[in-house]
Amino acid sequence: MELPHRENPDITFAGCWTHARRYFSDALKALPKAAQKTAKDTVAYEAVKRIGAIYHLDNQLSDLEPDDRKKQRQMTVRPLAEAFFAWVKEVGVSNRLLKGKTLEGINYCINQEETLKVFLNDGEVPLDNNATEGALRSFCLHKHAWKLIDSIDGAKSSAIIYSIAETAKANHLNPFRYLEHVLTVLKDHQDDTEYSFIEGLLPWSDQLPAGY
Repeated sequence: MELPHRENPDITFAGCWTHARRYFSDALKALPKAAQKTAKDTVAYEAVKRIGAIYHLDNQLSDLEPDDRKKQRQMTVRPLAEAFFAWVKEVGVSNRLLKGKTLEGINYCINQEETLKVFLNDGEVPLDNNATEGALRSFCLHKHAWKLIDSIDGAKSSAIIYSIAETAKANHLNPFRYLEHVLTVLKDHQDDTEYSFIEGLLPWSDQLPAGY
């Protein structure tokens, strides 16, 4: 599958396995009570089980360094992922009775195979974007305040501030104290034309004051 054109060719788009699994989970939830007893015989159940096995193995690698995680993914997780996509394609071709969320899930996985496999080749890439969605949730809670932003520049500024705050939290920093420190330092560099000092302000820098 050829990915659609993107403005930045250096960006690699990774698929979300939670989104893939959701189609099949929804299909199981939609089963009438009379069919619950035979749910294990459905394509949706088999898909959820296979994806669950991928998650189970990958979760065991969470404490590894990225390079080691990539190596272990290649050895242990890749075979399960490859088997899953082979199964999905076989089901998609052979089972003409599929419909609803199950059919949507099968088509989604086939179409997104390349992006869903990205995590296998990069130990930094998670199986899903749950962390990102969690970070955006608090942003959305303030949506009524966005009515006060009446310009493109204002929207961009808000996006920058929220991105910095969430990145600080991802690096186990106190967002308020971190932003306070950054703004204090930037104030003393307003006339600078050389910006290497910014490296020391990044959320993962070891040059940050203790206690942030």
